[in-house]
Amino acid sequence: MKIVVDAMGGDNAPRATVKGSIQAASEYDIDLILVGKENEIKKELERNGYKGNNIEIINAEEVIANEDKPVKAIRRKKDSSMVVGLKMVKDKKADAFISAGNTGALLTGGLFVVGRLKGIERAALAPVYPTKRGISVLLDAGANADCKPKFLEQFAIMGSIYAEKVLNIKNPKVGLVNIGTEEGKGNELTRDTYEILSQSNINFYGNLEARDIPEGLVDVLVCDGFVGNIILKLTEGLALTIFSMLKEEFTKTPFTKLGALMLKPGLKNFKNKLDYTEYGGAPLLGVNGAVIKAHGSSDAKAIKNAIRQAKIFVENKVLEKIKENIEE
Repeated sequence: MKIVVDAMGGDNAPRATVKGSIQAASEYDIDLILVGKENEIKKELERNGYKGNNIEIINAEEVIANEDKPVKAIRRKKDSSMVVGLKMVKDKKADAFISAGNTGALLTGGLFVVGRLKGIERAALAPVYPTKRGISVLLDAGANADCKPKFLEQFAIMGSIYAEKVLNIKNPKVGLVNIGTEEGKGNELTRDTYEILSQSNINFYGNLEARDIPEGLVDVLVCDGFVGNIILKLTEGLALTIFSMLKEEFTKTPFTKLGALMLKPGLKNFKNKLDYTEYGGAPLLGVNGAVIKAHGSSDAKAIKNAIRQAKIFVENKVLEKIKENIEE
């Protein structure tokens, strides 16, 4: 199995991408291809004392920056690490591609370079969402602001397959994010989607209000990209704010500091459950290849886990399963 990593993508590249790749190469039985500025990649490999033979370097002198406009960047920067890596997946020279770079550019590149699966109307970004009961997969998280019921139906199918094959959730429950739980609630999109999903072969739970999402009542959360992105960003902001407020309270007096010391193991465990580095990245489901979007601020641990996620994705033939279900 060959997995391509965009060595220049992300806030901490190439240091974090190279270090995470070295960790993955030593832990998993895979071959890695690091795409980017060759001299910089070699320096990082030397810095980390890498002596193995399962990491290959492919030089790409251009870098797509976060401020670049996605469509222009993909069309004009043909020698960028992102475009070169995506093209390798399209040409079947690699099994998967991972990038912590410009999200919009990766979504655009996934569609324009790799291409959509036959029968799929829209590709969806599907990050893992930590809940009280474990994890759920949320899609779409921002690739499609405007959707039709057919798109959401396909998101539900793809999310169910991903949850079962990659996250090991048997017969995953699918919930439609809505403003109420009763049938007939919501706007035209959610009402029409509810009718379609209730007649489908998936394990449809029904409507789910936003306040119930963190409880983990369902395994797959389905919504349009506008709503999904708001859910994701609000949750990230809320988690950061809560930890900041707790830290402020725990450091006010010697007594609160003592209490914090006693609670430290539990708080650390709680923080780990919300840590995005544990989950690696979000797959772009619906494109004709394994494309994983890692968090922009990914450290080495996050990159390593994104590679592990890509490995499981390929091993469990997620693409093939999606194709089969869409055809049916």
